[in-house]
Amino acid sequence: MSSARARANHGLYLAKIQLSGWRRALAAQDIPAVTITQAFLPAVREHLLAAYGWFLLEVSGSEQLTGQPPRGCAGLPDIAAGRAVPGEIREFHQLETQGWLAEIVSDHEVPVRATPMQGNLAVAAPELTGCERAQQWIDNLEALFDRMSNSLDEY
Repeated sequence: MSSARARANHGLYLAKIQLSGWRRALAAQDIPAVTITQAFLPAVREHLLAAYGWFLLEVSGSEQLTGQPPRGCAGLPDIAAGRAVPGEIREFHQLETQGWLAEIVSDHEVPVRATPMQGNLAVAAPELTGCERAQQWIDNLEALFDRMSNSLDEY
């Protein structure tokens, strides 16, 4: 396993730890759920974004293993002359434009919906992105890493 893949796995692991802490904090019910989500969601997302960046470096065959990983395909080092862009990178680029991966790599904050308090009708408009959504991100990213690692191992 390469150093980039090991760092990607470590990022997934850290995201899972954050998600576990998030669930414990919600279960304690001593802090409003929206506040807990505001605390944990950005941390989970950052760990997943780092994991994704390290995996991009792995797939692209880049030697850049110092500093921060790219935050998407646009941040990858240029492909060497005469070398084709890997199909995996093209697939990632497409996923970055829509759907679950776009939510992770977006520069925008992921919206959190607040539940109205008793007798208060004011609610933030966007839908909640909570533990279940973060778990989906982790599962999807892990499945994508596994599938693409298997295809890379075949070469």
